[in-house]
Amino acid sequence: MEHEPLHPPISQKMHWQPGLSFRHFNYTTIMENIRCSGASLTRISRSPVLPLIQGSAVSVVKSSPPAPFVGAPMENTKASSFIKGLALLGVMRTAGAPFERVKLLMQNQNEMIISGRLPKRYNGILDCFATTIRNEGILSLWRGNIAFVTAYLSSEVIAKAIQHYGNSREDIEWTHTRLQVAVFLSAVVNQFLVYPLYYAGTRMANDVITSSNSRERQFNGIFDVYRKTLKSDGIAGVYRGFNIMIPKIALLRAVTAVSKPWQQILLHHFQGSVLGRAVVNTLYASCRSMAVHPLDTVSRRMMMTSGAVKYRHSLHAITCIFYNEGVKSFYSGAKAQILTLAVYQVYGLCLRYVVGVLRRKNTGDK
Repeated sequence: MEHEPLHPPISQKMHWQPGLSFRHFNYTTIMENIRCSGASLTRISRSPVLPLIQGSAVSVVKSSPPAPFVGAPMENTKASSFIKGLALLGVMRTAGAPFERVKLLMQNQNEMIISGRLPKRYNGILDCFATTIRNEGILSLWRGNIAFVTAYLSSEVIAKAIQHYGNSREDIEWTHTRLQVAVFLSAVVNQFLVYPLYYAGTRMANDVITSSNSRERQFNGIFDVYRKTLKSDGIAGVYRGFNIMIPKIALLRAVTAVSKPWQQILLHHFQGSVLGRAVVNTLYASCRSMAVHPLDTVSRRMMMTSGAVKYRHSLHAITCIFYNEGVKSFYSGAKAQILTLAVYQVYGLCLRYVVGVLRRKNTGDK
């Protein structure tokens, strides 16, 4: 909607040295910088159990040629680790799907009231959970999850391909400016390719059942979302709200660059405390998320207008929301977003513990 991933941070590094290799400059990955929501972006902090799949970035390192007869096994190991990382990401995202949907419902409730899909506002996160379960059943909390998980995994695969391409371009002298521009453009391209999936997930997650609409849904699945959107709006409909994602990515990169050094200092201070590091990661992930939450809200609400009354452009949407609902509306769903980030931290700690136990067991068996 989000689109972060997930949780305690592990930075992939990009190094620079003119004409040789990239050194001296360290950057976090694009997926840490573009939440995606997502558009969740979600994912601003990252999981310690997903070190290899959090790289939605151009991590460009000019490495030495592998020793004879060693490269292939190493590549197989990397591929295997990458696939396992994707599987863990899918599991974590699926486990956190109920919180993601509640966040989206809270964030877009004003737009649903305007369109007549929702009779009244939710009275908080617990009321949103209770109302959704009462009207739709508990399994409805995972509505839209298939589209979101597909978007998250596709984004990681695309990022891996971009990384591979960056590693192969030895003919380019990667200056600091070129590297910054390349990372930013990579994030934009990545979001452009997976945005239709975020759109479908957002529309399905916000397709509610209430006692006043005879339990009829607006969409019967992902393909039905695309069919109706293309019929009413054309291809532009599935990209409604994408323009606002570009300044969102830029702002998130700036906020991350400023906050990352302080976060690393605190993580070093709490290096002996797993709980302390989790709290620090949640705090900084929440701060970065709140910095771009208004832009994410505008993007999501523009998604909700495909096939209905439309905002002419992003600035028009911002103006309408501001004058009709006030500044507070831009932060609708903010508490649910912070809760979601905290939940992902807990899931990350649990998975890290389980992986550690299994690893120790396998070592003991050998």
